[in-house]
Amino acid sequence: MKFTTWLWEERNFKNTTSGRRAILFLFTAYSVISSYNFLGDEMNYLFRNLAVICAVFLWSCTSPDDIVDYSNLGPDLPESGTTPSYNEERNVYFGDLHVHTKHSFDAYIFGTIATPDDAYSYAKGGVIKHALGYDMQLKEPLDFYAVTDHGFLMGSVPGWADPNNTREGTEPFHNLNVLENRTIESIPQRGALFQTYVRSIIQNRSNWGVIKYLWTGDQAHISSIYDVDIHRSAWRDVIRSAQEHNDPGNFTTFIAYEYTTSSTFSGENRGMLSPDGTGPFEGGNLHRNVIFKGDNVTVEPFSRLDSLNPEDLWTWMDDLRSRGVDTLAIPHNSNGSNGQMFELESWDGYPVGKEYAEFRMRNEPLVEVTQVKGTSDTHPLLSPNDEWADFEIMDQRVGGVGWSRPFGSYTRQAYLDGLGLQEEGRGNPYKFGLVGASDTHTGAMSDDESNFTSKIGILDGLPANRGSIPLSDEQVQTAMANDTAPGTRLIGLKKIGEDYYSDSVFTQWSASGMAVVWAEENTRDSIFNAFRRKETYATSGTRIKLRFFAGENLDVSSLSDDDLIKQAYLKGVPMGGDLSVLEASPSFLVWATRDTKGAPLQRIQIIKGWVETISGKPHEEVYDVVCSDGLNVNPKTNRCPDNGARVNISDCSISSNVGASELKAFWKDPDFDPTLKAFYYVRVLENPTCRWSTWDAVKNGFEPRPDLHKTIQERAWSSPIWYTPEA
Repeated sequence: MKFTTWLWEERNFKNTTSGRRAILFLFTAYSVISSYNFLGDEMNYLFRNLAVICAVFLWSCTSPDDIVDYSNLGPDLPESGTTPSYNEERNVYFGDLHVHTKHSFDAYIFGTIATPDDAYSYAKGGVIKHALGYDMQLKEPLDFYAVTDHGFLMGSVPGWADPNNTREGTEPFHNLNVLENRTIESIPQRGALFQTYVRSIIQNRSNWGVIKYLWTGDQAHISSIYDVDIHRSAWRDVIRSAQEHNDPGNFTTFIAYEYTTSSTFSGENRGMLSPDGTGPFEGGNLHRNVIFKGDNVTVEPFSRLDSLNPEDLWTWMDDLRSRGVDTLAIPHNSNGSNGQMFELESWDGYPVGKEYAEFRMRNEPLVEVTQVKGTSDTHPLLSPNDEWADFEIMDQRVGGVGWSRPFGSYTRQAYLDGLGLQEEGRGNPYKFGLVGASDTHTGAMSDDESNFTSKIGILDGLPANRGSIPLSDEQVQTAMANDTAPGTRLIGLKKIGEDYYSDSVFTQWSASGMAVVWAEENTRDSIFNAFRRKETYATSGTRIKLRFFAGENLDVSSLSDDDLIKQAYLKGVPMGGDLSVLEASPSFLVWATRDTKGAPLQRIQIIKGWVETISGKPHEEVYDVVCSDGLNVNPKTNRCPDNGARVNISDCSISSNVGASELKAFWKDPDFDPTLKAFYYVRVLENPTCRWSTWDAVKNGFEPRPDLHKTIQERAWSSPIWYTPEA
């Protein structure tokens, strides 16, 4: 009994694979029964033999957590250990770490049939088809890409759609995405499948499924419709595709998936009301993308079927790391987390401390700050003195209903809270770097405001459906007719003047974003190591090149020195780094060059955050540090003058004679206090350009929708540099 007692201890049980849990269940039952001789000697003998037979069978089964080496599917690495582009001072690489294909249940339901192979082909510059049949192609290829299909029900919906699938409950999905069914008219049917069927799929229980759950702890098998073979086959397809498209030195892929979880309440939020007086808050988004470093991956991805608790995901990742498999998780859409992504409590409601901080940072060194579903830098309510805080704000919860609580949902506040926790001696769980992503569900990221293909296939693939131009009379009648079928209409109606528009969250979508790294070469090891040291930044989709360093003596160099970057690495730290014990204000080097296919640069800013030592009161300040067009920063306001850049809304043309192709400067913090913890990160702003919704209207001969922003300022956000007074 000592062995089984040890296994049943919580920590050991969590680290025991599902097959082993079944064995544990059998031997525990046998131990109890035999100890008390409930069954008599003959029956005890029979039960023991049955337990041994079942144990041998289950032990031989492949566990979801078993590790498989897929290096045989990948490319041969160069013998020298480096690629021709290797650069000690590091190269800039643009990519996307958040891409869905047909294997994601919500992508396939809304018409996406693009495969992982299609997605990687697109990233390398190829043309692929949208669910509605039109072509999609990037303006220029990317350097790295990761297909991150949902671990939850991965591959299931395409499997259910197979007309030869005879499992009970699959019939409504049969032939879902054959050509003749991929139409706008199919949206109500698809909405019904998504809203009522998939969301309740785990409640569809079979008796045998319940028994298997008691043995294994695997919630997936409760469902009679779930097919583990289909699930594993889809995961193997994701792995195979990443391996085959990985091309060291030219194009990097990562084996990855999305851990899709959510929370229904938070201690701080319980009883709180939304602006319209309803409540309580619930449905907070806690999604993460899990990125594997190399060729060794598990038989199945850890998903919400294993646990809704992100801390259990981190435990699983720690276990993999102890077995030689490094991974990291990247949270996204904190803006839709309802205040729960960056809380000051653990999942179980305990105040966070040093152990929690180390636990989280070991597994989540990066956060996705911008994507299609909005930007999570800051919010006007959190940063009322930041004129650029109102940028692509999506104020709704992800996958839920209602307003998302700003407090605890945005990265800048998390940085400040992290400093406050550190000041209290509780560690800093929010010392993360930044990346951007698309979260496309078509296989093709859509980062171009002038050619926005949106996110969810048939549902939002046309301007009228995403709300940027008026609906036709026929579309209005169809939408009104579907009002009689609750749960089937995902798009509401909003009357503006004489026209009806789609009234949905899609108007808050963004043509965003991009993950950018500084790495020695375009390989998995080099780029993943950049993730780890947080030498990363995010853009809203533009390909701005951004450098950011800090050190005591950086400004003794000249901005025109050929070896400026070499000296910066020698004398300081890059974005994502740490400074400590300074007597005088550090010097910061900022250097940005424009996207040659985008708008000129307008200004570079540094955002500073700090907390008071005694009171713990947080503060933030936005400093313009270099201006375009030879303009100078006003020392009283810390702002550049208006450079006069304008947008012609009638055709989306922009000013051609203002803005900069490059901005570069040294800067010192005029308010530096060497006794206070602080963080600094860079925000680069382009001249204004048309938003995607305005582009949609202009191309289709309509006036831009009056209740939407007509222009945006594309931007980049660096990972911070942290200053800590203690050594």
